[in-house]
Amino acid sequence: MSATTVQPGGAPLSAKKLPGEGRIGLRANLRHIGALVRRNALQIKADPESMFDAVLMPIIFTMLFVYVFGGAVGGSLGGDRDVYINYVVPGLMAMGGLNIAMSVGTGVNDDFNKGVMDRFRTMPIARSSVLIAKLLVESGRMLVSTVVLLTVGFVIGFDLKTGPLELLGAVALALLFGSSLTWIFMLLGLSLKTPQAVQGLGFLVIMPLQFGSSIFAPPTSMPGWLQSFTDYNPLSQLADAARALMNGQGAVAHPVMVTLAWAVGITVVTAPLAVAKFRKRT
Repeated sequence: MSATTVQPGGAPLSAKKLPGEGRIGLRANLRHIGALVRRNALQIKADPESMFDAVLMPIIFTMLFVYVFGGAVGGSLGGDRDVYINYVVPGLMAMGGLNIAMSVGTGVNDDFNKGVMDRFRTMPIARSSVLIAKLLVESGRMLVSTVVLLTVGFVIGFDLKTGPLELLGAVALALLFGSSLTWIFMLLGLSLKTPQAVQGLGFLVIMPLQFGSSIFAPPTSMPGWLQSFTDYNPLSQLADAARALMNGQGAVAHPVMVTLAWAVGITVVTAPLAVAKFRKRT
């Protein structure tokens, strides 16, 4: 913004930039991101219930699919429920990031409706720092969710057949892909009018992606057209990559490279759109 002095007749005399206005340097941008990350983290501390989805969802889904469908699907895999545990736990790592990413969109939209973003507009900060800080905090929530999922998996019998480095690689891949999805839902949160609209549209997106994938069951029993969709579904690629890294079975390089390509592509396309939409809306 700029301050303009106006003559009594209405003609402007001069325009002068306000202090702090103009291009923001990298160091200042990092400070802004750090301050906003702290603000978002303090919000979580003040409202621990906001972590319920990150903590409870992996427990509920793991127990539900293992003990309700594990016997039947495990039999189709040539084993029993124990075989299914090793199949579904890496797959659920792909699903966790998607569910948390959807909640980011509703949160961003709610911040606009409450006027929080109006306060950010009055500050001399980079507009992108608001979204990047949100991304970093939500990535932390994804990490918590993944740790809870793996803990539950190990308790009920998941058997890591590789090593800690491969496990860390699978976790890092899941976090990277989940972070890229966050940009999509932030863009939806900035584009739609209400949190309910973001949530409704989000479910229309995530339900076919989740269940039309190899997360919960092998796609070999699916119809041909659905198998084709599953082959191109990025969640299937992430689930297959996590299984290869954690179970030591199947090709590793191809699903990992495809997942990385999806993550980079989604980020390159949607991150600039989200930042531009944020600047326009604020």
